[in-house]
Amino acid sequence: MKHVAAYLLAVLGGNESPSAKDVQEILSSVGIEAESDRLNKLVSELKGKNVHEVIAAGRTKLQSLPSGGSAAPAAASAAPAAGAGKSEAKKEEPKKKEEEPDEDMGFS
Repeated sequence: MKHVAAYLLAVLGGNESPSAKDVQEILSSVGIEAESDRLNKLVSELKGKNVHEVIAAGRTKLQSLPSGGSAAPAAASAAPAAGAGKSEAKKEEPKKKEEEPDEDMGFS
């Protein structure tokens, strides 16, 4: 991830096609040692490509994936509605004894 972030920083700085050396300089400026094999793979994969187009293509791929989060709240809200009649029939539970406030809050 650090290599991708440094690559994107170079692109934002105006270098449309940063080299491995450019990314390595960015990382070393903040005290991070670059992993040459991962860095070379990143640069070779992005060589000749527009980073903005790669990001846009990735976004469209992510939009097609199901998030899975929308079904859980619907099921959770349906459960109380189904059990609403039963809750009226139950007696009110006895109140729990309230604890006395701890005046010194354990600092004595």
